[in-house]
Amino acid sequence: MGSAPPSYKGHRYPAEIIARCVRLYFRFPLSFREVEELMLERGVVVSYETVRRWCAKFGQAYAGALRRRQPRPGDKWHLDEVFIKINGQQKYLWRAADGDGNVLDILVQNRLDTAAARRFFRKLLKKTRTVPRVVVTDKLRSYGAAHREVMPSVEHRSHKGLNNRAENSHQPTRQRERAMKGFRSTGGAQRFLSAFSGISPHFRPHRHLMTASDHRAEMTIRFAIWDQVTGIAGLPAEA
Repeated sequence: MGSAPPSYKGHRYPAEIIARCVRLYFRFPLSFREVEELMLERGVVVSYETVRRWCAKFGQAYAGALRRRQPRPGDKWHLDEVFIKINGQQKYLWRAADGDGNVLDILVQNRLDTAAARRFFRKLLKKTRTVPRVVVTDKLRSYGAAHREVMPSVEHRSHKGLNNRAENSHQPTRQRERAMKGFRSTGGAQRFLSAFSGISPHFRPHRHLMTASDHRAEMTIRFAIWDQVTGIAGLPAEA
């Protein structure tokens, strides 16, 4: 299952520092230099380039471990796509979320055609290892053609007003895209957004549905899970 925490062998900084820098970067709209400054405030001297390397190396591993701990996806999937700018060119971010708003997967592609929709459907099925009862999309015709080919037994509902789950899940990405002033490459955008969509939601419970005390309790649980997947839990406490 690949559930073991990542290895930090060869890194001179302890796992606690690495995990904190990665969490700060993916959880909040911060630059690498801003993470460097926040760590300096705590007496930790680390360069922004080191933070960048940590995020590139460990971000995907942390996100994957968090996803493996999520409950089985709901049987209703909401799919949507938005354009993003990468190095000045328009690309498309495809995203799927279940009925609870949990992000199932994302894929950055050049087009909105049937081949792109088919590729996303297949990636979703491989990633989740499950087949939904129904998929909900907007009116993009590519979805219908790809659906008939890849998952013909699944009900397909095509209606703009039914797809708020997926559309709402784009909002944190838009906020981060503005903070980063866009993406520089398709591969870089895919790697960042894949890690971001796994880490950021973990620290974003539905706050508006909770009392303050319930929210604090939930966050305590989520911080404990983070410590487990990053390998911090069980490490000897510093004096």
